[in-house]
Amino acid sequence: MKKGQDSLDLVFTTHARAMLQERRIRLQWVEMTIQQPYRTETKEDGTIHYLKPVPEHGGRTLRVVVNAQGAVVTLFFDRRVGRRQ
Repeated sequence: MKKGQDSLDLVFTTHARAMLQERRIRLQWVEMTIQQPYRTETKEDGTIHYLKPVPEHGGRTLRVVVNAQGAVVTLFFDRRVGRRQ
């Protein structure tokens, strides 16, 4: 994952690419979540979880998981996190 001036050069695993389509998650939402997260969580396995509410999706919180190599491994709207407007 490389940060450019206007957008990120994101690398997606095969699973993450499939989840983008299956869950109808816009690339713009992923970029916003990584660039300006509401919260981040660093896990013991080396992954970083970026969280951000997405107003265009009813305020549901998008969770983007990035591995230690900088690739997006999965992404989903986290039902465990409350909605924010």
